[in-house]
Amino acid sequence: QVQLVESGGGLVQAGGSLRLSCVASGIIFSFDTMGWYRQAPGNERDLVANIVSGGRITYAESVKGRFTISRDNVKNTVYLQMDSLKPEDTAVYYCYLLRGSRNYWGQGTQVTVSS
Repeated sequence: QVQLVESGGGLVQAGGSLRLSCVASGIIFSFDTMGWYRQAPGNERDLVANIVSGGRITYAESVKGRFTISRDNVKNTVYLQMDSLKPEDTAVYYCYLLRGSRNYWGQGTQVTVSS
């Protein structure tokens, strides 16, 4: 059983920074894909960034150059460093782990960016 716990969300002014963390417990493999989705009110849950087996990283176009995803396989933790935040980044951010065809999700952490 995999459990994911996020932390680091909060309220920040536009242009500011936040760092999200997601700790995974259970049996975690280095080949598991880990990453972040976000969901704003009335919107679908969209991919923000992920790291797949081999270390390949994907970013949503809207966050390229501003967000950085990283992973510590010893600590079973994935991070999302968010810089130059914009009001449109406001959403609930969800950590996820993908193993085969199964997704595991965290409970989500709220990020609010004020203008």
